[in-house]
Amino acid sequence: MSKVMSISYRNIGNISKAFIVAELSANHNGNFDKAVKLIKEAAKSGVDAIKLQTYTADTITIDCDNEYFQIKQGTLWDGRTLHNLYKEAYTPWEWQPKLKKIAEEEGLICFSSPFDRTAVDFLEDMNVPAYKVASFEITDIPLIEYMASKGKPMILATGIATLTDIEEAVNACKRANNDQIALLKCTSAYPAPLEDMNLKTIPNLAETFGVISGLSDHTLGITVPIAAVALGAKIVEKHFTLCRADGGPDAGFSLEPDELKAMVKSIRETEKALGTVSYDLTDKMKKSREFSRSLFVVKDIKKGEAFTEENVRSIRPGFGLHTKYYRDVIGKVAKIDIDKGTPVSWNILE
Repeated sequence: MSKVMSISYRNIGNISKAFIVAELSANHNGNFDKAVKLIKEAAKSGVDAIKLQTYTADTITIDCDNEYFQIKQGTLWDGRTLHNLYKEAYTPWEWQPKLKKIAEEEGLICFSSPFDRTAVDFLEDMNVPAYKVASFEITDIPLIEYMASKGKPMILATGIATLTDIEEAVNACKRANNDQIALLKCTSAYPAPLEDMNLKTIPNLAETFGVISGLSDHTLGITVPIAAVALGAKIVEKHFTLCRADGGPDAGFSLEPDELKAMVKSIRETEKALGTVSYDLTDKMKKSREFSRSLFVVKDIKKGEAFTEENVRSIRPGFGLHTKYYRDVIGKVAKIDIDKGTPVSWNILE
């Protein structure tokens, strides 16, 4: 499997910078101008990409209000039917080529999550550079195979997936001769509690399946994405909105522009701090060694007088002999008169 992929002009996996994706989702609230403003605010925040969702209520479910189609799981959307929710939340397809063009003009990569074959075909006509498999679609093996057959990078969220589900989805991509796969740790709760995140799964996904791994996050705040990057996440996806108070299906667990900008800044700072495995000293660290411990004469010593525990000590700064020679020095005799505060060196020992 490949641990490197390219989405448009951006390489992912072999560089230190995570690929940060702002999820537009339903936070446009059915207003095209608001969708445009969201994209422009995302670009200002420093994210790499904007992600859309490509479905209609009728391509993702059916208009039915029996018990199977009613939402009653303690979510933000309880009391609604699936069709009713998706009818409100979808992004009109006629917007999407325009939004992609605007995103690219703003310097962002734009791709989407398709929810059926017609959406894949539509997105192929748009020439999107990648596909995202949403958490609840990871069990739709025929859809994953169809997406993967297009030869684009595949980003799969694992929110409701068992280990077997993930394996089957990965194998579906491989059957389509597509090994450009990324798996995103995801907790499908809205918002997701911190104690359910289990971010240590992120490096395990990469190790187990030999793929790029990352995070699709539904928690409140920015702590979890930053921690994920510290654990090796190469992709981070986060919902965002202009203002949570505006409402909408996903607003409650989305970041506002200032928060999104703070998340990007913190992630980039974290990446700088992570660096590489290194025991080399920088010039500043080498200079700081002057304040380390070394052996010094701490009382005046006359020529011929012995070095003792009373007149030699390990102290700061570090201009004397290394402290590991302390026992070798004790008992030796001074060649010359030595003033207090003189660093111990071999040439003053008899």
